[in-house]
Amino acid sequence: MASISLTKVIEKWKWENLTPEIDISKIKITQPDINRPALQLAGYFQHFEATRLQVVGFVEYSYMNGLDKELQVDIYEKLLNNPIPGIVFCRELHPNELFREIAVKHGVPLLMTKSATSACMAEIIRWLNVQLAPCISIHGVLVDVYGEGVLITGESGIGKSEAALELIKRGHRLVTDDVVEIRKVSADTLIGSAPNITKHFIELRGIGIVDVKALFGASSVRDTQNIDLVIHLEDWDKEKEYDRLGMEEEYTEYLGNKVVCHNIPIRPGRNLAVICESAAVNHRQKKMGYNAAQELYQRVQKSLAQKRDEDE
Repeated sequence: MASISLTKVIEKWKWENLTPEIDISKIKITQPDINRPALQLAGYFQHFEATRLQVVGFVEYSYMNGLDKELQVDIYEKLLNNPIPGIVFCRELHPNELFREIAVKHGVPLLMTKSATSACMAEIIRWLNVQLAPCISIHGVLVDVYGEGVLITGESGIGKSEAALELIKRGHRLVTDDVVEIRKVSADTLIGSAPNITKHFIELRGIGIVDVKALFGASSVRDTQNIDLVIHLEDWDKEKEYDRLGMEEEYTEYLGNKVVCHNIPIRPGRNLAVICESAAVNHRQKKMGYNAAQELYQRVQKSLAQKRDEDE
């Protein structure tokens, strides 16, 4: 099961640790969802997802402070006697000393942020969904071309890195070369990124390792990108029939998500960068409702209908 350390989450969002006496180095977060413990503070603990981060907003905070002390002790003991990875207080709200003492006793970290409750929840869920998403690594190159994430695949040595370098020189942005880490963040979205070791590097046979960020500037790279289109490069086979109209989309699948895939035959003289650019723009047009292949088909049908009318 994927997990992320609480320490990393605190560093990412710059939360203040209100319980520094608790050792948080081994605490892991395994759920991308979070919970507001309003019902639990009211005494309802059925279906309580204690393994999630808990977020306390102004409503919960006001309710907690309105309870008499005996009820506070009872509710706090029931709430904090669970494997909660952490409780985040929003809007710079501070828990009372009784809550803090019971939290320390049960080893539940208390954290604080200046952010508003809804904004805090939305950002945490979005970020954790990416960090804890199912992940695979594949051999390929991922480039941002006109805002479309183009994943270039193919056998080793076929020219993927060279195509990526030409795209970068034409103003597009590299995400990763050689190894692409793909995360499934939703039923419709795949996000690609680079391993930390190879980030911003390209390997060119005969030259070696090239630092794209150092050569072409910070605008030539990005850390992550949605995967919108796959271009699979393969050696030209004169015996094989290739799609010349594109009436029907072909797909490839990663982590259960289907992505449009174009199989591009390689032979001397073909400009791969221009082909990738054209494929990306064409894919964007299709998403916007325009399909060139269907437009050609309609023109042909219209021309044939006109000829039939003339013959009659």
